[in-house]
Amino acid sequence: MDQFKKKVCGYKMPLLKNYFTVTILVLCATSKICVCALNDPYAILGVNNFATAQEIRKAYKQLAKEWHPDKIKNDGPGEKFIQIKLAYELLSDTERRRVFDRHGISDEDSHYLQKKYDYSGYNRFALDQNEDAFGNRFVIDQNIVLFHKLSVSANYFEKTILSNKAKKVHVVMFYNDWCFKCTQIAGTFKKIIDVLEPLGINFATVNAIHEESVFRKTGAVEVPQLVLILDSQFFLYRDHIFTPQKVVEFIRKKLPYKMVQRIENGNLNDFLGGWIDNRVRALIFESRSLIRLRYLLTAFEFHDRVAFGFVNMNTGRSKDIIARFKVNTSLDTLLIFNEVSTTYVASICMPDISTKALIDVVSTNQFLILPRLSSQTILESVCPAEWNRPRKRLCVILMTENIPSHDFARLALRDIALNSGYSSERVRFAYMFKERQPAFIKAISKGSFEKSLLQIVIIWRLDDKHIKYEWVCVAQQNSNIVAENLINSTKNELLYTVKRLLKSSEALSYEAFVQKLFNEHSQGILTKWISRLLYLVDYLSDNIEDEHLLAAFSLLGTIGFMFAVGYLLIYFVRAEEENLKAQGHLLNSPDIRRGNLIPEMKLYELRAEKYNGMVRLLKPGCRTLLLITDFQSRNKLIPYFHKAVWPYRKSKTLLFGHMAIEKGLPWFAEILRLSLCTNRKLQVNPRNCVGTVLALNGHRKYFCMYHAKHPETVQGTKRILKITKILSNTKEDPEIGTFLEGGYSEESEAESNILMEDNLLNSLDNWLERLFDGKTQKYYINYWPDFTTK
Repeated sequence: MDQFKKKVCGYKMPLLKNYFTVTILVLCATSKICVCALNDPYAILGVNNFATAQEIRKAYKQLAKEWHPDKIKNDGPGEKFIQIKLAYELLSDTERRRVFDRHGISDEDSHYLQKKYDYSGYNRFALDQNEDAFGNRFVIDQNIVLFHKLSVSANYFEKTILSNKAKKVHVVMFYNDWCFKCTQIAGTFKKIIDVLEPLGINFATVNAIHEESVFRKTGAVEVPQLVLILDSQFFLYRDHIFTPQKVVEFIRKKLPYKMVQRIENGNLNDFLGGWIDNRVRALIFESRSLIRLRYLLTAFEFHDRVAFGFVNMNTGRSKDIIARFKVNTSLDTLLIFNEVSTTYVASICMPDISTKALIDVVSTNQFLILPRLSSQTILESVCPAEWNRPRKRLCVILMTENIPSHDFARLALRDIALNSGYSSERVRFAYMFKERQPAFIKAISKGSFEKSLLQIVIIWRLDDKHIKYEWVCVAQQNSNIVAENLINSTKNELLYTVKRLLKSSEALSYEAFVQKLFNEHSQGILTKWISRLLYLVDYLSDNIEDEHLLAAFSLLGTIGFMFAVGYLLIYFVRAEEENLKAQGHLLNSPDIRRGNLIPEMKLYELRAEKYNGMVRLLKPGCRTLLLITDFQSRNKLIPYFHKAVWPYRKSKTLLFGHMAIEKGLPWFAEILRLSLCTNRKLQVNPRNCVGTVLALNGHRKYFCMYHAKHPETVQGTKRILKITKILSNTKEDPEIGTFLEGGYSEESEAESNILMEDNLLNSLDNWLERLFDGKTQKYYINYWPDFTTK
């Protein structure tokens, strides 16, 4: 059957002269499933977005063999095979792959791209292209078409531009179709692309209306807006002058600080000998003080693999370096070094080294002779996964520890790698620190020789997780063997094993599924916070305008002025205190000198102007403890009262006060009358009231009373207990004679003791405990009488 084309489910597909065609047609006819549109062809083939054409072809061949309908007799594999076929055809076509990456379009016959983005040929009213609806002639700027051609979708932005694997500098321009300013700067943007794209900067445009999520994610607020993207961080270009020179300065400023180290005669050896960080060394020679942007961009792209140093050939501090490597001072020179710092492994010397030549040389020599597998990215670069079984790619790994005694093993394997004679495309040599990658070591521990002086394993990676491996047996630790013989025996055994395993008929002994390697170069928590802080400072410096800075400085200046004034006030207060202490007017106790300030407790005098606050308007649950004194006993009783109530000073429900009986006698007599429920006027002896303490509850209108001769205060006799019981059952106060003039019985007078002023408050502590336990007698009144000022 001749080769011809037939449409299957609306998709043009070549049909060969075998039964592949019949199988596909039957599957479409029976299952009625159309597979013309693909969601993610990369996932179908199991490759990443940056896979080369060779990697895509290998993946397709492997999957086509596995899912061929002739091998599996059911409908599912047939559908899978069709998807694999369509995915391969899409990704193998360069133009279709570009359209899919940018716009997510997988249909070959779709005109969605032109309809959605290209409005240059749109003629809505069938008018002349230079005439509007009113007959006025005008000129349309066709440069806006440049934005349409470079426009990308949100899917492409997320998977390609923001990908962790893309160590590229991206410049994105946000626009919309009705932006007049976008049309004005289109010509300048074209010049910027012509200048910077050859240097390795990738350009793209995003329609801010169609891809609003991308527009908001970058922090842009208006169009047109130029955004620089470095390591998934966004930097907005805010300069009002939009020229190629300004954009170049902006990019230089945002590139990581000290990404390229300046090398002179004094630090050359330290720089070349620092390959222990697992990076190749590259020296750039220029006859200028400012390094070219293309070299900075290359250093940024290969920062994880190559450490770049810059030598200014115009200074006298680089003469020894120029003479040592015989560098032509009239040309730009690039030298690349591996572990051997005495000579370079690659060089390029041109008046103006192109970006392509620069990247080709660096990418070819970006690994050491014996690199360390310190992350999953390095593992995938040094030992890539291999799908094609007849052509194996082996990786020889030395398991070692980061101690000086193991330097000998690494040196031995490095010598073997230099003299092995195998191409790096077939066999790669590397080493790994066992203490840094315990999970990987544990996964391949089966069949290992733990007692060997050199623990070497050969692996063949089938995919990201599936590997096959075989350990190489070398001399044991208890063997009496000299170093030279050990190297020779290890080399012979290792090369023999590698030669045997490279044959398609030979299989490796073991297989395992491993997890991703731990990234030994990942930043710690402190480093991450410092990086974020620096990024925040940089972001604020770019986004804060002059008026914002003025307002911020004004606020900071005001705060600083307030602190300065406060400090001066505190200084003068302390100086005044020291002066008073020196004059003896201020107590200079040890507690005060040590700064242990005693809490303050205030005693308020009950007067007419304070009566409402201390009694009538008390909040629910609050009480006032009031000491009754006279002018003669005030100075003696207040210190005793202060000492008794001191433990309760922190309570927020208590007020403490005192009252002179000479001022408050009418009020005190009135509350006694109200508590007795009598209408007759009471004659109170003021002298007998001295030392009385009242607990006033203003909200519930009752008070509790303490007096030295009150039955609640006197303890220890059966008579007092009896009187207390009678007191609780009668409406009249049997001790009213304590306060009234006369009315004393001879028996009561005989039994009473004479009390001195110093002993009036001796039992106050016990009464206060009973008060707060709720065990004291409460005397209720109907209202609080007025406190007269007479």
